[in-house]
Amino acid sequence: MQLSREQMLQAYRQMKIIREFEERLHEEIQKGEIAGFTHLYSGQEAVAVGVCEHLTDGDTIISTHRGHGHCIAKGCDVKGMMREIYGSAEGLCKGKGGSMHIADVDKGMLGANGIVGAGAPIAVGAALSAKLDGQGRVSIAFSGDGACNQGTTFEAMNLAVVTKAPCIFLFENNHYSEHTGVDYAVGTASDIAGRAEAFGMKVWRGNGSDFFETYEVMREVLEHVRAGNGPAAVELDTERFFGHFEGDPQRYRGKGELDRLRAERDCLVAFRSKVTEAGLIEAGMLDDVDAEVLKLIDDAVAEARAAPRAKPEDVLTDVYINA
Repeated sequence: MQLSREQMLQAYRQMKIIREFEERLHEEIQKGEIAGFTHLYSGQEAVAVGVCEHLTDGDTIISTHRGHGHCIAKGCDVKGMMREIYGSAEGLCKGKGGSMHIADVDKGMLGANGIVGAGAPIAVGAALSAKLDGQGRVSIAFSGDGACNQGTTFEAMNLAVVTKAPCIFLFENNHYSEHTGVDYAVGTASDIAGRAEAFGMKVWRGNGSDFFETYEVMREVLEHVRAGNGPAAVELDTERFFGHFEGDPQRYRGKGELDRLRAERDCLVAFRSKVTEAGLIEAGMLDDVDAEVLKLIDDAVAEARAAPRAKPEDVLTDVYINA
């Protein structure tokens, strides 16, 4: 499927926003500006954007503890996200969600989740709702390689097949479940998607460090699911450039591993090389996007620092729905 120049620039911009958002958070956390656990998405941008560029606000996603990239790719307000992570009452969740529980229902982003594998059952529920309304909407559960070992994920996949729910189980295999390598922790390390196949759904596999491959894989998957064929699963091989969480010493990494990954599997570098060498986009246009994004992130941080913080007396508001 041929993308227009405008579509490619939009995809690059989204990936660049995710990258600079995360790199800036890394800096601010080191300064002590942000409290709480944070799990950065740098390196995996092609997955979030390659998936979400196909979606509408009516389609829903469930994220993981590493959810900033999914939020941005789904269209959540970047400045509202930064305020949220800074604990501001003006954040997307009024400062109560923070990094690991950020959400924006209006954009179809039903929330990040601190429990590994907990998103899959929620995604199936959303998919059943979509099936009932008959508008062709889908729900996507983003999961890591660690979540493929969880019983909640297995139960959700089985339920989705039985009910023919329009749910997509998307596994971002970044090779580490927290600090444990996938080859050690997953019995089918070379074929996580095959586990979903055993439940009776069709599966796809792809290179999650290549935006164009990811985009094309998801085009096929979404066409299959929106046509009423029930659920599907996707395994995308990717890498994360930071630790499991901010402050992770990463002693489980091999010598020179991170340098090699940034040199060989950076999805932004690969995207830039492909489009400029093919004459699809001039380097100067990408440079302009880079400058625009850096200003956006600078502004987001400055405004988040100045924004009012959540108040202790509001801690019990928005806990329950009041009829």
